[in-house]
Amino acid sequence: MEQRPPLPPFTYETALQKVQLAEDAWNSKDPHRVSLAYTIDTEWRNRSSFINGRQEVVEFLTKKWEKELDYKLKKELWSFTENRISVRFEYEWHNQEGNWFRSYGNEQWEFNADGLMQKRYASINDVPIDSKDRKFI
Repeated sequence: MEQRPPLPPFTYETALQKVQLAEDAWNSKDPHRVSLAYTIDTEWRNRSSFINGRQEVVEFLTKKWEKELDYKLKKELWSFTENRISVRFEYEWHNQEGNWFRSYGNEQWEFNADGLMQKRYASINDVPIDSKDRKFI
């Protein structure tokens, strides 16, 4: 059986740990590494995309990081319950033309008993920025 500690029910400390583990994985920009935190049949809504299952997660993230270059993310714990965590986040990236963006958003996560994320719902907005205004260098 796959497990991904820390496991629910979450405490403040374990929820913070789960958020940091997610941030570290996403900043690796390794779609396969990121996908291992999710159930085989994970359900996502990312902006207007609906993603189902680890394989679709890998495909989605591969395309994402081909477009969003020099991606750097910061997540912050917003709230938590026994098996759910809510985060706010922001990340910066640039496109192939060299235009920089900061993306802001919120995610709602639901975990199974083994600590794998079974649901992820993300709302995200992009704001163009000047490279001189970057926070995450």
